[in-house]
Amino acid sequence: MASTAAVPNLAFRQLRGQRSAGEFAAVVRRAAREIGEQVACDARYIGRVESGEIRCPNYAYERVFLHMFPGASLADLGFSARESVRGRGARVVSEPPPVHGRRGDAAAPAPAAASPSGPHAPLLPHDSHPHHDHPFLHRDHLPHRDTETDDIPEESDVLRRVFMTSGTTTVAAASLGLGGAPASAAQVSLPAQRRVGEAEVNAVEKAVRQIRLLDDRHGADGLYRRAAQPLRAAYELLDAGTTARRATSDRLYAGAGELAISVGWLAHDSGRFDDARSHYAEALATARLAGDAGLEAHAFCNTSFLARDAGRPREAVRAAEAGQRAARTLGSPRLLALLALREAGGRAGLGDRTGCDRAIGRARAAFDRGTAAGDPEWMSFFREAELELLEAQCWSALGDWSRAARHGLRATALQDAHFTRNLALYRAQLTGDLARAGRADEAAATGHQVLDLLTRVQSSRIRGMLAGAARVLEPRAGAAPVGAFLTRHQETFRGAESSPSGA
Repeated sequence: MASTAAVPNLAFRQLRGQRSAGEFAAVVRRAAREIGEQVACDARYIGRVESGEIRCPNYAYERVFLHMFPGASLADLGFSARESVRGRGARVVSEPPPVHGRRGDAAAPAPAAASPSGPHAPLLPHDSHPHHDHPFLHRDHLPHRDTETDDIPEESDVLRRVFMTSGTTTVAAASLGLGGAPASAAQVSLPAQRRVGEAEVNAVEKAVRQIRLLDDRHGADGLYRRAAQPLRAAYELLDAGTTARRATSDRLYAGAGELAISVGWLAHDSGRFDDARSHYAEALATARLAGDAGLEAHAFCNTSFLARDAGRPREAVRAAEAGQRAARTLGSPRLLALLALREAGGRAGLGDRTGCDRAIGRARAAFDRGTAAGDPEWMSFFREAELELLEAQCWSALGDWSRAARHGLRATALQDAHFTRNLALYRAQLTGDLARAGRADEAAATGHQVLDLLTRVQSSRIRGMLAGAARVLEPRAGAAPVGAFLTRHQETFRGAESSPSGA
């Protein structure tokens, strides 16, 4: 419903110049890919902006426009201040909500707008060069036909996961539960209050810790679908604003960003790579809005990890390097070590053995400096066992199976038994490395240990790793130990696929 008369955005129309609306939309999509955003800009969207129907763009478009026109503010581009159009209800025409969940999953909580999907460009900083004809235009943004993203729904506001009621923000209580875990052990609540203060910030931080704890015990599948609820509540708190002290406001931004990363990790581990990328981008945007270098380093760390797993090793390297730049002033050698290992993983994916080895060397040197007061709380998982596991994955990617297995054995020997999910992960990695190294009987024995743990851990990623190892072992199915493992593996996965709780 219209709340004010539309005022044409003449400044934005002037920036379009002689391009058609469709040509300019293609330029916007290209600029979005340069910074890792995913927007489905088309001629209709440009028309809505120029007509004044969209008075202020969502956060995704804001980042794209400010990237396209360096040095400009939203006001320079003809937009109204965000504070004057808070919430979609303040726009002249509201954008439609999604009509279904991801992949037809009716249980999946729907975000405020459709999630991005399709091909992605690296989520990395970009050094722009102004066009000589206009102080805000890039040389590279010349008109061209682009259909790669024509069918992709517009990305939702990554910092505005809000519920609007009669034009005002209402912060609903959010609870988190994990299927397969006792309900009493899997509840996280955010208070149903409009005023943002210490209690609300504590609730967000508690939600982050609880999600991480449940993930350590049970894995991501089943947990991810529920975790979006407290995330929305956290960003609703951010959107509501606060009269609290600056320190409390900073904690709220940090907590919401960490919650976005935690939910992104659940998506990542359960094979929802597009969703994970969106959540990590959300966290990075929050970090930059708040000027939080620690949160930025964490977001880049996870982005690098995701890029490696998604088969984009060059992006993995660049994101890890960006994370290292953000982390340099934080006083945490262990964080620098982890980021160096993320870089090593990307270089391994590129087949750069020398670069990988050097990055591992830097990681070990930094790790050996020990813990520090600047170590972030989320790094509690990063112990010697994890270092060995990540190095094993590097050698595995480079095809040095024996060396990978050697580090994998160390990882499994060092891992704390309380981290159930990581026990399964490390052994799944080791199973594959042993199988590829020709040590089939050992691989089968380790594979049985993974299957034992999968009765308690729900992780698509771990199941995928084990399935890969099983395929490698299939030619050795005639050997009794291998045959027994393959039979059990097949039966277990068939049972999981037929169960309502199987992801």
